[in-house]
Amino acid sequence: MNDGTAPPKGGWFEGVERDDVDSVAAAITGGEADAPREWPALAVDEGVVDSVDEYYEWLHEATVRATTRAVRARERADDQQLKHAVRAMDDAARTANELAERVEEWAGALFDDVGSGVDAARDVAARTPQDPAEERVVALASQVVALADERDALRTFLETHAPAVVPNLAEMAGPVLASRLVALAGGLEPLAKMPAGTIQVLGAEDALFAHLRGHAPSPKHGVIFTHEFVRGTRRADRGSAARTFASKLALAARADHYAGERREKLHADLAARMERIRARAEREGGDGA
Repeated sequence: MNDGTAPPKGGWFEGVERDDVDSVAAAITGGEADAPREWPALAVDEGVVDSVDEYYEWLHEATVRATTRAVRARERADDQQLKHAVRAMDDAARTANELAERVEEWAGALFDDVGSGVDAARDVAARTPQDPAEERVVALASQVVALADERDALRTFLETHAPAVVPNLAEMAGPVLASRLVALAGGLEPLAKMPAGTIQVLGAEDALFAHLRGHAPSPKHGVIFTHEFVRGTRRADRGSAARTFASKLALAARADHYAGERREKLHADLAARMERIRARAEREGGDGA
């Protein structure tokens, strides 16, 4: 390997034990050369391998290991944990709601005064079954409760974890929406590299594709509509609010990725800009919702 002080005499494999696949993978990942060379022939000349075919077999094994290590490290990154957690939270919520409907329908045939939704499933889960059918519906209701509780636990995880991973995004958008933006982008780095216009419509891909096909108007916002800055602004100003919010979110993502520290000016600028938009709405009268 080249330590940067002098050019290597041999190839990337110099000083690497053939059977130590992890060291070979590290050499491939971290090594460098000033110019291409005939690495297979050099490996044979130096006696590292007996043939060019053997060199390529060794290289293939090492590159697969290096790729596996890189993927594993990336998936364990903190921003990826936000991605997995928010998706799991959404899955748990969706499944709990779907099963709660099934519980409501089934339990309604067995018990009196059965309500609806997850709260009704909690009531059913607390009952003492008297026959096999009741036993099964009570067990199903218990699964709904478990999923709802897991949804709540995942939200708590996001609320405590996101501010440490994406401090500016979490403060600006709230921990859950910040995590959702990271998930939609595929990670903090790709989110930090996105233009504000793309962040503005994240989560509105279906509407955007319909617009591109000429079947619908261009969407003004995606998932950021759930934030009060956009949702709470009168309809006539929502486009402006969404653009402003997205532009600040883009800056927040870059600050989180490249600096990793809170930037007070970002939040002050956003608050001032949103105040001007709201003040304009008040002057003109009406919320237009």
